Amino acid sequence: MEDLVLVAIGAFLAAALTVPAGFGLSTMLTPLVLLLMGPHEAVAVVAIVHGAHNAGKFAALKEHVDFTAFRKYGVWLIIGAILGALLQNQVPQEPLLAIIGIFLITLPLLTMSERWTGYRIPEANDRIGGFGSGFMGGLSGHQGALRAMFLTRRLPDKMAYAATASILALCVDLSRIPVYMVFRHEEILEHLSLTCVLVLSALLGVSVGKRWLHTLKSEWIHKGVMLGIVASGIFYLYEALG
Repeated sequence: MEDLVLVAIGAFLAAALTVPAGFGLSTMLTPLVLLLMGPHEAVAVVAIVHGAHNAGKFAALKEHVDFTAFRKYGVWLIIGAILGALLQNQVPQEPLLAIIGIFLITLPLLTMSERWTGYRIPEANDRIGGFGSGFMGGLSGHQGALRAMFLTRRLPDKMAYAATASILALCVDLSRIPVYMVFRHEEILEHLSLTCVLVLSALLGVSVGKRWLHTLKSEWIHKGVMLGIVASGIFYLYEALG
C-alpha cells in the first residue's frame, strides 16, 4: 500500500513537471513502477499512463500546436515506435535496463556538449531525430529527451513547444501500446488497478503543470528533468548489473 501511494504521488509530480519540460514522465515514473513489477511490464504500464498524460496535455494546449513541426516528425516517430516496441519484447530484462541506463546517462552529456561547442543540429536531421525518438520510445519508453534536442531548436516559444511535444509523444504512445498489448496483455491486465490510479494522478498533474507552464522558466524545469534523467540512468545500470 505504501509503495502504491509513493508511486501515485510520484506520477502526479512527474506529470506536473513535464508539462513545461515537454518530456521526462517515463524517465521519472518508470523507476518507481519498477518497485512493483519487472522492466517489461513496467514499460508497458507506464506507456498507458504516458499516453493518457499526453492526451490530457494535448487537450489543454491544442491551440498552440505547430503542425509544420508535427508533419516533419510524425511519420518517422511512428515507424521508429513500432520497430522499437517489437524489439522490446525480444530483449531480456538485464540488457534492456542496461541499454536504457547508458542512453539516459549519455544523452544529457551530449546536450551539454552542444552548448559548449556551439554545434547546432541541422534541420535536415529532423527525420533522424524523429525516428530515434520513436524507436527509443518503443524500446524503453524514454522518447522525450532525444526529441527535445531537436524540437526545442525549432520551437523557441514554450507554449508551442509543450503543445507540439504532447501530440508527438501521443503518436508514439498510440503506436507502441497496441504492440505491448499483443505481447504483454496478461501482465497489463494484472496491473490494471495500479494503471488506473497512475492515469488519474497523471491527469491531475496536467492541470497543475499547465499553471506552472505560465509562471515558471522552462530552463529551470529542463535542468531539473535532466538531473532526473541521469539519476534514473544510474539506477537502471545498478539494477542491470545487480
